[in-house]
Amino acid sequence: MTVHRIVLGIESSCDETGAGLVRDGRLLGHAVASSMDEHARFGGVVPEIAARAHVHALGPVVRTALDRAGLGPGDIGAVAVTTGPGLSGALQVGLAGAKGLAYALDVPLYGVHHLAGHVAADTLEHGPLPDPCVVLIVSGGHTSLLLVRDLARDPITHLGDTLDDAAGECFDKVARVFGLPYPGGPAVDRAARTGSPGAVSFPRPLTGPRDDPYAFSFSGLKTAAARWAEGHAEGTLPVADGAAALQEAVADVLTRKAVAACAAHGVGTLVVVGGVAANSRVRALADERCRAAGITLRVPPPGLCTDNGAMIAAVGDLLVRAGAEPAPLDVSIDPSAPLEYAALHPATTFARAA
Repeated sequence: MTVHRIVLGIESSCDETGAGLVRDGRLLGHAVASSMDEHARFGGVVPEIAARAHVHALGPVVRTALDRAGLGPGDIGAVAVTTGPGLSGALQVGLAGAKGLAYALDVPLYGVHHLAGHVAADTLEHGPLPDPCVVLIVSGGHTSLLLVRDLARDPITHLGDTLDDAAGECFDKVARVFGLPYPGGPAVDRAARTGSPGAVSFPRPLTGPRDDPYAFSFSGLKTAAARWAEGHAEGTLPVADGAAALQEAVADVLTRKAVAACAAHGVGTLVVVGGVAANSRVRALADERCRAAGITLRVPPPGLCTDNGAMIAAVGDLLVRAGAEPAPLDVSIDPSAPLEYAALHPATTFARAA
């Protein structure tokens, strides 16, 4: 029997506190509170500040999500929560809140991998994922190419991962050198609008014929952009051109490898998710190259690309409908969890839903 439950998802892995409600693949309502402004003056996320912000925001965010869905706590049939990867203190806050709700409401609890949440976010906009599909995850801390089948039941195959800096990390670090505000990704995207992507010849890392076709490396690009900026006298740096060229280099590498992975594995759908999937040039170039290759491109709307509770609820909803075993109430966090399954502590067998 297919189980129909309203799943509350809670996300607190970094600097966003998110709550979302999903039933049968449909988003009913969600809310996000960000502590980003509190971190901006430090040029990056401060873990202690993030954890304290989650403590204050978690209750109000859950109530707001319920209000937007027109629901009450008694309507919640299951709770899903990010248990890794992420900042240890931040994860602990979300997990403690989720455990309390699950216990008080006497409903099952599911521990969810944060990156699986990003993958599932696309299902809230475009429906079930094709089996198989290639997924490109691009965020501040992660850049990976995955082969995904049934997200709730099957293991996730890593085709390639970043060897050093992730794409979002590259944007953040170079933005600081360019004098742009934190977070760097959106700042680079805005600055690039008036620049010329061909003004600077930045490298395309790991795109040679002998390089790993699906691995990523952005540390060299970061260094090249920093050296270019340092070569200009104070007040003469053409920031818009630098931002446009940097953005073009990142988008070129990401989309080139992703489309190549689809072709090599005979997969007709590319799904691009994560915070950097909100970047305008990444989206545009992915669309251009997928059209040319006859590949269907799926990218969530920008509001579902960044961290949010809806994506965690989406995974929880898939797990519930797949008949997955809930996590025990003494489940713990895993701040450096590898992405192997959508659930961090998957059952060895799943009851196939009718």
